[in-house]
Amino acid sequence: MNPMICIPGPTASGKTALAVEIAKLTDGEVVSCDSMQIYRRMDIGTAKPTREEMQGIPHHMIDVCEPDEDFSVSRYCELATAAVEDILSRGKTAIIAGGTGLYMDSLIRGNAFAPFPATGQREKLEQEADALGMEVMLERLRAIDPDSAARLHLADRKRILRALEVYLETGETITAHNLRTQAIPPRFSPIWLGLDFENRQDLYDRIDRRVDIMLEEGLVEEIRSLLDSGIPQKCTAMQAIGYKEFTDALDGRCSIQEAADRVKQSSRHYAKRQLTWFRRNKSIHWLIRGKNTGSQEILEAARQVLRENDN
Repeated sequence: MNPMICIPGPTASGKTALAVEIAKLTDGEVVSCDSMQIYRRMDIGTAKPTREEMQGIPHHMIDVCEPDEDFSVSRYCELATAAVEDILSRGKTAIIAGGTGLYMDSLIRGNAFAPFPATGQREKLEQEADALGMEVMLERLRAIDPDSAARLHLADRKRILRALEVYLETGETITAHNLRTQAIPPRFSPIWLGLDFENRQDLYDRIDRRVDIMLEEGLVEEIRSLLDSGIPQKCTAMQAIGYKEFTDALDGRCSIQEAADRVKQSSRHYAKRQLTWFRRNKSIHWLIRGKNTGSQEILEAARQVLRENDN
């Protein structure tokens, strides 16, 4: 059996449940690959697995930081790689499950990230952006790294300044850095089991039901508690789908029902982006859920793929 299995897929597709079942079959442990489940106290809106749903299977990379902390793909890879290597060192199977494609791909590749030196350069760039505007900063990036500038939207302040910082600190553009690291063989070689739906509407219906269940379970109260504890509305975590919309409702800018409708629509759009990302990976064995396909059929299809790869 391959000691590492990746389970990607769109939101609400059943990744958590499948990961637990696969873990039971393979003496495995689950490593969450979700950019929001890392935050403590953000449980309902992130669809964080409950203790009952975990069924005694150890889960890693859940509740590793506070909602107002800065978190990055490089930090995720640092912590998740340590978790994976610990699992493998104990002779168990590491099951990477989640929908954050950048995190999953970066973990598997073992990407080397450009450094984050504490030289004050980032602070200087922030001040210049405030004083001069992002049009000037993007034009400056275009002069040194036109490829990055063409990929980035003017509103993507964080990545524009990051690209400038990397060049100023290292003398290498972030485009060149990424090309160099992509040429390195991946750190891990997992089996990939992707989840998708025969009919896209079935996925959308599951998303809608999930949002309704989150409301019933107390999502609005969870958000109110976070804000009351001092978590800023504008921090990255609170800008996530399922949180920012209900923050607007709590502030009176829309109703709870309007916020719920926005979450459903944003989640559907997000699911489409996730599928677009993962479909670039030709190593994924897609497990397709039809109208009458239950969890047992999906599990059996996954077992068949694992058996074929074990031969």
